[in-house]
Amino acid sequence: MKRRLHDLGLGIRFALSGGREGWARTLLTAVGVGLGVALLLGAASVPRLVDERADRIHDRQPFSPGSAKNTGDLLASLLYATADTEYRDDTIGGKVLRPANADPVLPPGLTSIPAPGTMAVSPALRALLDSPEGELLRPRLPYEITQTIGDAGLVEPSELYYYAGSATLSADTGASSAAGFGNIGEVQPLDPMLVVLVILICVVLLMPVAIFIATAVRFGSERRDRRLAALRLVGADARTTRWIAGGEALAGAVLGLAVGTLLFVGGAEVLGPLKLWSFGFFPGDLRPVPWLALLVAVAVPALAVVVTLAALRSVVIEPLGVARGGRIRRRRLWWRLALPGVGVVLLFLSQNPGVRGAPLPLVPTGVAITLLDNLTPVFIATGATLVLTGLITLLPWLVEAVVGRLHGGPLSWQLAVRRLQLSSGTAARTVSGITVAVAGSVALQMYSVAIHDDFNKVTGVDASHAQYTVRTDHPDAQLAQRMTESFRETPGVQRAIGSVSGYVTPPDAVTAEDMRAVAQLTLGDCATLKELARIDSCEDGDTFVVHPSDDAELAAWVDRTARPGKPVNTAEPGEPQRLWTLPASARTVTARPDPKDKEQYGIFATPGAIDVSLLSSGAETSAVLTVDQRVPDAAEYIRNTAAGLSPQLRVNTVRTIERDQQYAGIQTGLQAASLATLGLITASMLVSQLEQLRERRRPLAALAAFGTRRTTLARSVLWQTAVPVALGMGLAVAGGLALGALMLRIIGKTVTDWWLFLPLSGAGAAAIFAVSLLSLPALWRTMRPDGLRTE
Repeated sequence: MKRRLHDLGLGIRFALSGGREGWARTLLTAVGVGLGVALLLGAASVPRLVDERADRIHDRQPFSPGSAKNTGDLLASLLYATADTEYRDDTIGGKVLRPANADPVLPPGLTSIPAPGTMAVSPALRALLDSPEGELLRPRLPYEITQTIGDAGLVEPSELYYYAGSATLSADTGASSAAGFGNIGEVQPLDPMLVVLVILICVVLLMPVAIFIATAVRFGSERRDRRLAALRLVGADARTTRWIAGGEALAGAVLGLAVGTLLFVGGAEVLGPLKLWSFGFFPGDLRPVPWLALLVAVAVPALAVVVTLAALRSVVIEPLGVARGGRIRRRRLWWRLALPGVGVVLLFLSQNPGVRGAPLPLVPTGVAITLLDNLTPVFIATGATLVLTGLITLLPWLVEAVVGRLHGGPLSWQLAVRRLQLSSGTAARTVSGITVAVAGSVALQMYSVAIHDDFNKVTGVDASHAQYTVRTDHPDAQLAQRMTESFRETPGVQRAIGSVSGYVTPPDAVTAEDMRAVAQLTLGDCATLKELARIDSCEDGDTFVVHPSDDAELAAWVDRTARPGKPVNTAEPGEPQRLWTLPASARTVTARPDPKDKEQYGIFATPGAIDVSLLSSGAETSAVLTVDQRVPDAAEYIRNTAAGLSPQLRVNTVRTIERDQQYAGIQTGLQAASLATLGLITASMLVSQLEQLRERRRPLAALAAFGTRRTTLARSVLWQTAVPVALGMGLAVAGGLALGALMLRIIGKTVTDWWLFLPLSGAGAAAIFAVSLLSLPALWRTMRPDGLRTE
């Protein structure tokens, strides 16, 4: 061990004191490894970043005096109401606050509760309000800014958030009581299909990183072999030369760790506040999990040494030259097929316990299923990794098998083919990262498309009839009337219907079947009720029993509760009964479609017919709006009107499709991670291409000196890239489709689109074409006569 450490140290000295050539080789390795390390550190920071964001969100969530969080029986010290809004494409979070005692609890990030008419804002919201882009937002937040929310009260630097003070907030207007902040809330478990998607994302995005790091530590391998031959000439044995080569790779890897750490820290400072894909973070929150960071710090240098030693096993280094064993013995195929085969078996084992087959031997069936359930994530991750690793190992065999049969053609083609025949392994390593990335992306896309409908629900609402709804969680007949009048005067609004709605049950309801006889109670002025039912005449104080237009069974259920002259219970289940007698003069009418193209039926009443205080706490005040889409910023005018009526009014867009938030968050993370991986792959390929050109500088310069046209050499370099790329893309598509089909089989889904690989493979080819173009200036420089110089 002492001798091996001495050899490694000697290799490090050679790497750092080898003149310009040595430093160029070491720096290229450091840059290549550094790019991979930066992305690995970013991946290692994701768990902590997610926890930090969750903690920031939880820390500012109020908890009520009667909640489980309140173990000290604290009294209410603050009244609050949520006042979120949207402005164009941004969501603005906010709360209206009112102290309940002289020493109210403070939300994180505030030094005091804002006085009535004032507000505390985040730095990003202040900047927006002060800019010309915030002109339409200022009327919606007509408060004086007196505080800036500190970082402790924000989820990310670019978050738009505010706290406003109020002197009129009360429980009667829908406010809630808070005894403190830091409500953990209920954590919703991740859907099993999303668990599989997350595992697949991690495997697909991190494998190209590992591949490139393994490729980067082999930069300059041909010149290194010639230097090792010189060491053999002065007396070093074969094992010593291999460990010296490992030391050179170790030096580049350690420098790569430093470069990667700097890139990671600098990238966090730059990217954190940018809010890419509506996602930002505080740079201090992006910190690697300690044991993962330690794993990266140990694994990368170790990988550099192991890869170098493994690569030199097929190289015979003698004092007078170097001979590679790859051309004597062809690459074996069986073990390259065995890797994806084992991966397929593991993926089959991760299926539903009911279809896994026989239980584990000597283990009870229930225990066996539990063991397999616990191992399912391991099976999925390992199986997918082995399938993609199989593609990496198959690519060198495929390139060697194909280029060995190529011959003839123009001079540029012959030069490229001969180069590939002599070093097909180097060419395969160059495109292996993009091959794995494309294969994994194909599988991810197949999986994502197949589960799309499970997490994007069709609401059944026709958004062409109504585009916005406005609501608040307390009944207020006067507010409903003001909403109708105000929204009808709002620019862009063509139709507005405001009402109060709740539910009533028969007062003698006892059985479950009796409780089914629930009827909706809708409160509105005559103009509103005429919009919702076919009413000929109406005066304040009138009531109506409204039947659906074409459903006799539902009409019968309405009549079981809505009986003129009989009482109904307006209280929530479990509350003391609050009885209201439906007047005997109530007329029976038929419903008509509302702006959302749906019928409302049950009991309709005008404000003079019922005391709104009788309605249950579950009743709400709402309005449905139809707008002219040709009016610019109609949505902002609507939100401004709503804020002027009450800051507690929520404006929602009527959507034909509702997207699951967990699925949407994973998709957003996938986009950000895919961009980072694509950038790494492109940069790594460019670095690899430049390293190969530097390695071949003298042969290229010699060919140019002997009269070979520069365009011929340029086309030769492009052919050398195009052939492995074409083979890699074909292998990636086949492997990606197979992996995607297997992953869908795990969750019982079928493939819905076999042709989605076309844009992905096109993107991979485009990235390689761009790298080839960017490397042309370096190619021209290598053809200069001074490329023949040597040290």
